[in-house]
Order: sequence, then structure tokens, then C-alpha cells
Amino acid sequence: MRLFLGGYTADRDGAAEGVGILVAGAPDEISAGGELSRRPGVAVRADSPSWIAWHPTLPVIYAALEQRGAVQAFVRTGDESFAPLGAPVAAGEAVCHVAVAPGGDALIAACWGDGRLVRMALGADGRPSAPTALAEAEDPYAMAGMSTTAPRPSRAHHTRFLPRDTFATTDLGFDLVRFWHGSGARGPQDVVLPRGTGPRHSRWHPSGHLFVVTELSNELFVLGPDVSGTWRMIAGVPLSPVATDADAAAEITLSHDGRFVFAGLRGSNTIAVVEVRGTGAELRPVALVDAGVDWPRHHVVVRDTLLVAGERSHEVAQLTIDERTGVPARPRRRVDAPSPTCLLLDR
Repeated sequence: MRLFLGGYTADRDGAAEGVGILVAGAPDEISAGGELSRRPGVAVRADSPSWIAWHPTLPVIYAALEQRGAVQAFVRTGDESFAPLGAPVAAGEAVCHVAVAPGGDALIAACWGDGRLVRMALGADGRPSAPTALAEAEDPYAMAGMSTTAPRPSRAHHTRFLPRDTFATTDLGFDLVRFWHGSGARGPQDVVLPRGTGPRHSRWHPSGHLFVVTELSNELFVLGPDVSGTWRMIAGVPLSPVATDADAAAEITLSHDGRFVFAGLRGSNTIAVVEVRGTGAELRPVALVDAGVDWPRHHVVVRDTLLVAGERSHEVAQLTIDERTGVPARPRRRVDAPSPTCLLLDR
């Protein structure tokens, strides 16, 4: 299987040179359990493409150029090569995530630095244009008179497109998960998480719930709509019984059957495993295992294999998942990878 690697380049004190290329086994295999190797050079040079995402139908990827505060499109020119598709489009300070709408007509860029959420239209060739900022978030705790310190900054971090023409965004600074309809011109409905939790990334579960991992409190929350369609928080569990202030949860993924959730914890450098039970709102912590890397920034699940990107150890580790228990074994293989921050499966 072939994967493309987002990473930090010199403008953010990283060692990457652009979008890298990783192979697990043969490039055309559908599993990722084979020998790991990294191609020399890059698929395309770019400045700190810390997050990369595919267009749903076109041979185009989009990169959040974090230091430049812009989104760049790249069109595929070969199996392992891309070329810029137009110029970078300004988004906001420290843009850290890009999500493309299922219809391929727009993308949402989330900016960690200034809290902006920016919608960009996508042309017939996939080229982004017309950046438009969505409604700014407000700190619900300050509005309720519960702020006892200096004003907190908004930290937009992630977007997840959901069924029924809806998408959800997280604001790590204001402890918000925001639900939008259509283009985002209408709404949003804000769901307030406990103060100081810091919602980072989300994952849609087949049960119809949204799972949210929190970077600051290292917890997993379940959100769902009631009969009127209003979203609310349903459940939550800690990811680790021994998490400390040095830990910072990062990515969240699901097993292929949705039975298990995997969340990376930077600091302790572990992967938390949580079992999903009942209707999808019952959570049971199962295990906490070694991630095999330093600072597990991102990970992906491919069948029975977990690939983990270690931003600070400059490597990607391969762990085999016991599909019966959901627990990953110790790393089987590692491969050098400069400052990796995102793993994107080839199509």
C-alpha cells in the first residue's frame, strides 16, 4: 500500500521537504502489513503541509500550509508525483486542517492560530477559490460569566462532514463542537464540552454518533442528536487512568468494524483503545499500549494494521491489531520519516 506523508519543513523547524511517500508492502496491495519503506525525495515540494486530504473524485490533494496560513491544491502527475494546481489561497493563522465536502464543491480550512473557519469553493478541476470566513465562535464560559482569567483564544482545529448535509467543527480553545448545515451560512448549533477539555479531532461512528477526542483533558466524548435533531453530549470516558498534564491527545480512528476506537496520546507516547458497546454510546476503556514512536501526532488503521506517525522521533511505526480484542501488539516495523504529521492513504 502507498501512503503520502504530510510533515513539517524548515519553516516550522521540521526536517521534511514536502509531501513524502511511504510504502507498506507492494504499492498496489490493499493491506498495510508488509515491509515498510520510504521513497527518496518527495511527491511534491511544499512548505509544512501538516495536513493533506483528497478530493473525493479528482486526482487532487489539498495541503494545509501551516506556517504560510494558506491552502494549496496539487494535481497528480504520476503514481508518486504531484504538481501545484494554482497558487496557494490564504486561509488564516496556523491553518492546521482541511476537509473536502463529499460533493467535491467546497472545502473547509480550520486555523488553529486565529480560530478562523474558512470555506473555499472548488472549481471543476478542483482548484480552490473565494475564501469566505464562517461565523466566529464565542467563548461560552466567558458569556456565562464564568471566566476568571484573561480571555481565552479561539482555536479552530478540525472539520468532519456528516450525513444529511451537515458538518461538525471543533474549537479547542473554547471547548466547543459546532454543527453546521449546507454551506455554513446558516447556524451553527454549538455543543459545549466541559471547560478545559479542548476538543481536537472527531470521527463519525456507524451508529450515528460523533466521537470527539479532547487534547487537553485526554478524554473521549460521544455526541448525538435527539429526536428534534438537536445535538448534545451523551457520554464520555478518560483515555488513560494515568494521563498527566504532559499528555496531549491527538488523532482518533476506528477499527474497520467500528468496535474499537484508537486514540493517540502524545507525551506518554501511547495508543488508547476503547471498546464501543450497545447503541454506540457505551464506551469501555480496554488498553493503553506503546505507540512505538515519540509524539504520535497521527495514525491510520488499515484492516488489522495500525500505522503511527511519530513527529519527534521522525519515523512511522507499524503495529498489528488483534481483531478479537482490539489491542495493538508491539511495533513490528519502523521506517524513518522526517517530521511526519499526517498519513494519507493512496486511492
